[in-house]
Amino acid sequence: MNLDRPLAQDPYEKLPAVPSFTLTSSDLTEGAPMDPVHSQRGGNVSPQLSWSGFPEATRGFVVSCFDPDAPTPSGWWHWNVLDLGTDITELEQGAGESDLMLPGAAFHLRNDGGEHAYAGAAPPAGDRPHRYFFAVHALDTETLELDEDVTPTKAAITTLFHTIARATLTATFQA
Repeated sequence: MNLDRPLAQDPYEKLPAVPSFTLTSSDLTEGAPMDPVHSQRGGNVSPQLSWSGFPEATRGFVVSCFDPDAPTPSGWWHWNVLDLGTDITELEQGAGESDLMLPGAAFHLRNDGGEHAYAGAAPPAGDRPHRYFFAVHALDTETLELDEDVTPTKAAITTLFHTIARATLTATFQA
């Protein structure tokens, strides 16, 4: 691995600015290394996330986790949950295991590893710490009208046009 390659930019800096709200986790701390239980080698357990302070006009949410530092031209999508209702303001630890763990009409898209679930951190051994951007997007619609087989990138572009606010929490992990 080339440890000297520059860090990718914050993927959300490229998008149009929107208001922010609060995203917290009992499992993650902004800018700090995540516990190995949230990695593919240590348990592959999705972290607890909760959010508040989103706009009153919010009609739904999308939750995602993206690693812009993956050694690919397009980064790596670890998690995408679509169609979360406004009555849902928390995902418990382990909610990324399957759609059965998600509330209401919410569902997982296939991550870049091919599973409809959370894929824990998995940077190449010896690479520098990777950043994992957990994001909650407040939407102007209850559903993006996408199915579970669309790509995370298609979901991201569709989400962009419905996002009225966004909250992020970034953790790191190194193998």
